[in-house]
Amino acid sequence: MIQNVAVIGAGSWGTALASVLADNGHQVTLWVRNAEQAESINSNHMNEKYLPDAKLSASIVATSDLNAAVSGKPVVLLAVPSHAMRQVCRDLAPMLAQDVLLLHAVKGFELESLKRMSEVMHEELPKSIATRLAVLSGPSHAEEVVRRQPTTVVVASESEDSMLHAQDLLMNGNFRVYTNPDLVGAEIAGALKNIIALGAGMSDGLGFGDNAKAALLTRGLAEISRLGLKLGALPPTFSGLAGIGDLVATCTSKHSRNWRAGFLLGQGKKLDDVLAEIGMVVEGVRTTQAANVIAKREDVEMPITHVLYGILFEGKDPRQGVEQLMGRLKTYEMEYLNPDHK
Repeated sequence: MIQNVAVIGAGSWGTALASVLADNGHQVTLWVRNAEQAESINSNHMNEKYLPDAKLSASIVATSDLNAAVSGKPVVLLAVPSHAMRQVCRDLAPMLAQDVLLLHAVKGFELESLKRMSEVMHEELPKSIATRLAVLSGPSHAEEVVRRQPTTVVVASESEDSMLHAQDLLMNGNFRVYTNPDLVGAEIAGALKNIIALGAGMSDGLGFGDNAKAALLTRGLAEISRLGLKLGALPPTFSGLAGIGDLVATCTSKHSRNWRAGFLLGQGKKLDDVLAEIGMVVEGVRTTQAANVIAKREDVEMPITHVLYGILFEGKDPRQGVEQLMGRLKTYEMEYLNPDHK
């Protein structure tokens, strides 16, 4: 069924998802904060700031008027930075239709409250909408999606109807969509993998090899899963697309902002300079802050996250961080074998 869809957020990911929806025949309204950017997208059918080499469908219409973007739309997809989610939802709340399908594709925590994106949405949106929301996650670099390269993702929701609706909206021959009822796990995995991607980029920036990166990804997945299970996620999610799939893609690709940020840090650059050079949101930085606090609150051991927090915010040298990880006390790999493991 062809539908009118609003995509809120015209960064690289929001633009790529708008392109997927347009390929499926949907009429897409893309909301951008800047009226000048909206005019450029409509005139040139390109998002020159975020995806300068990609030609967009003429059925994607950009606007800087939020109410015009969502008014009467049966589907609204949010692709805004995590730190903007609460205010955007607060602004949207009185504008949304009561039967709207709300889908978000945001990978992060709200730093101030330490809450997942769906928890923020539950607080700011009418209950009738919030209980049906879905999350899109998985290995999906915008640069590849907008070029229609094969991509496979997952939609998670506590509402089966919402999952199936979102799957039907997005799935096509280039963009395969699975469903998963574990919304909590999908959000946690999608957020925390950005921390490990910072570490992977840092490892490459330091000149380390494949052995180091393989260990980082493996032990990184262990601590992602450890926290996720403590917070109520289901184990299979972490071996699926939202877990190991997204982790591998984000930790091994130069498309990843988090990898690139880590790489520059590993080469000795300061965090403020790195963020200025990248010029876009690097979610892993804020997520490292949030996860470091959450891990302490939940009494969950996350040594990679803790070391990266020290490098990002306490001035620790990256090589000292590696020495700290390599010098940890010996232990079991399989945690269930160690009764004293937290």
